[in-house]
Amino acid sequence: MKLNTLNDLFVQELKDLYSAETQLVKALPKMARAASNEELRSGFEEHLEQTRNHVTRLESIAKAGDFKLAGHRCKAMEGLIAEGSELISEDAEDAVRDAGLIGAAQRVEHYEIAGYGTARALAIRLGYDDAADTLGQTLDEEKETNDKLTDLATSTVNEEAAALA
Repeated sequence: MKLNTLNDLFVQELKDLYSAETQLVKALPKMARAASNEELRSGFEEHLEQTRNHVTRLESIAKAGDFKLAGHRCKAMEGLIAEGSELISEDAEDAVRDAGLIGAAQRVEHYEIAGYGTARALAIRLGYDDAADTLGQTLDEEKETNDKLTDLATSTVNEEAAALA
């Protein structure tokens, strides 16, 4: 796709986010199964439902804008998920694996925060107020998920992993 206008870039950003989110829908159940900490497992399951909603929101923006989201593969998310999969397959103590899963999940969240922040800024500039509001809602949820992961790491999981040393 040739990017001639800011709108073209906006559509490209949404396609990237859509690909990232659909890949994450497939990866989160594996992360949940790999987690030994119940709160972490539950958090991954909760975020899976949220992620499905993010996909639906992106589809509604595309429908309103009369464009398709298919046909793009987010290579960054592919790489982040591959790294998480490598961690899952490592021979590791449960608490250490959980700490690693939190780190992997936070890398994903940071990527999504950057993507949704960019797409929202473009929507605002282009005057797509409804899309900007929807993207802002998702951006807030991604930030909240990142904060929950930080809290879980610092209050429980990292302490449990450190006790193994």
